[in-house]
Amino acid sequence: MSGKPQYDESAVLNAAIGVFWGHGYANASISELTEATGLSRSSLYQRFGDKDGLFNECLRLYTDRVLRRMNSIQSDSAKVRVEALLREFLPGNAGTDHRKGCLLSRSLTEQADLTAAGKMTMSEGIRQQRQIVLNILLEGQQTGEIARDVDAELLAWYYFGIMQSVVNLPSAGASRQTLSQLIDISMSAWPKDEVIPSDSDGTT
Repeated sequence: MSGKPQYDESAVLNAAIGVFWGHGYANASISELTEATGLSRSSLYQRFGDKDGLFNECLRLYTDRVLRRMNSIQSDSAKVRVEALLREFLPGNAGTDHRKGCLLSRSLTEQADLTAAGKMTMSEGIRQQRQIVLNILLEGQQTGEIARDVDAELLAWYYFGIMQSVVNLPSAGASRQTLSQLIDISMSAWPKDEVIPSDSDGTT
C-alpha cells in the first residue's frame, strides 16, 4: 500500500483550524480535534506528532491564506493599495469570518500556553503580515509617493494595527460601517507626497 495518508489532509487541517479558532489552543481537546477531523487518535499522532504539531500546521496554513489574500491587492499607488488592503478585510467580504477574529491574534493572547514552536510559528505569521504592509510603504518611498524622511517602520505598525482592528473588532460589536469610517480616519493620517526641490537655478 501507498504511504500516503488515506484521508483528505486539506479537509483535516480546515476542520482543525475551526476547532483552534473556536476554542483556542489550550482549550482544544484531542477528542474535539478527532471528532472534527474524523481522524482516530492514532492517525492524528502518527501524522502530526501531537496537538502542538497539528496546531503549527494549522497556523502555517492559515498564515499562507492570509498572505495570499494580502498580496492579491495590487495598485501602482501605495496609498490606494494600503486602503484597498484594509477594506479587503471588512466584515461581509468573501473569505472573511469575523465571528472569531484573527487566529494569529487569538494565539498571541495565549502565548503562556503555547510551546516554543507554537510561539515561533505565530510570531513569524504576524511578522510576515506586517512585512507586506511595510513593503508597500517602502515602494511608495522609492517612487516618491511617500517622503523619504517618513518612518516607514512606524507607519507599517500603524496600518497593520488598523488591519487587525478591522479583523478583530467585529467580534466586539463593531459594524462594517464603523470600521469603514475607521479606515477613512486612518487614511487621513497618510503622509504627504514627497516634495521635489527646485533646481539650483531657481527653475522648477
